[in-house]
Amino acid sequence: MAQVVTTFQERGAMEYTIVVAETVDSPATLQYLAPHTGAALAEYFMYRERHTLIIYDDLSKQAQAYRQMSLLLRRPPGREVCLGDVFYLHSCLLEGAAKSSSQLFEGTMNALPIVETQSGDVSTYIPTNVISTTDGQIFLSTNLFNAGIRLAINVGIFVSRVGLATQIKAMKQVSSKSKLELAQFVELEAFAQFASNLNKSTQNQLARGQLLRELFKQSQSASLTMAEQISTIYTGTNGYLNSLEIGQVRKFLFELHTSLKTNKPQFQEIISSTKTFTKEEEMILKDTIQDQMERFRLQEQL
Repeated sequence: MAQVVTTFQERGAMEYTIVVAETVDSPATLQYLAPHTGAALAEYFMYRERHTLIIYDDLSKQAQAYRQMSLLLRRPPGREVCLGDVFYLHSCLLEGAAKSSSQLFEGTMNALPIVETQSGDVSTYIPTNVISTTDGQIFLSTNLFNAGIRLAINVGIFVSRVGLATQIKAMKQVSSKSKLELAQFVELEAFAQFASNLNKSTQNQLARGQLLRELFKQSQSASLTMAEQISTIYTGTNGYLNSLEIGQVRKFLFELHTSLKTNKPQFQEIISSTKTFTKEEEMILKDTIQDQMERFRLQEQL
């Protein structure tokens, strides 16, 4: 918790951030009330023409605190030792996220609930309750994390009920097929572990999948601009990285982002302002990638 607050302070985010915290040694009643306090604060700003994001970290702990209170009140537990009305409790929190009408100044409240699973099982009571209320889920896998993959997102279980509607046009154009390719690679990788002889096309597909996975690795607290995200995904999905080794990918992308920022500032300006990716921007990006690839190869040879 201290690390998160320190990161906010270093980046200047605490100027517009409120942290409501109850630690493990706090009474169960306060742990139960903390998310509701955060929701009330978010609603306060929503009704004053502000756009708010509330992150619940995490609702599993709130369910446990609610169970402690219920046992003290001698309420019998239900499914998986959690009371049945914990679903109503979480749905009240999450369904408060909305966009207010024009009469109420059109403020917004967006909710990002975090839920802890047991042994990676998303079918238990609390996760299924939260998943059924939200617009999708991002599943972080412990196995991927331990394998050194950051962010450790399991693309097979990742679901978005909103789909591409929330993405800008430029991102839709470059990322439409990346999730499918990654999901197919994960399935093929699991199958290839038990196969001794793989044909050439399968080996190429596995190599491409490993490059795409390397593409999405990200250092902690190292955010990318929208233009950098688009250039990264475009470079990977169009095969420009196929000639590189896996260990060279992140270095090449760093140099590509630097080159775009220094030599082609108009690319970032267009993406940031118009949110489009036209033929003109594509030609700028192609030329920059090819020039950077030539320089990168010369550096590696030297």
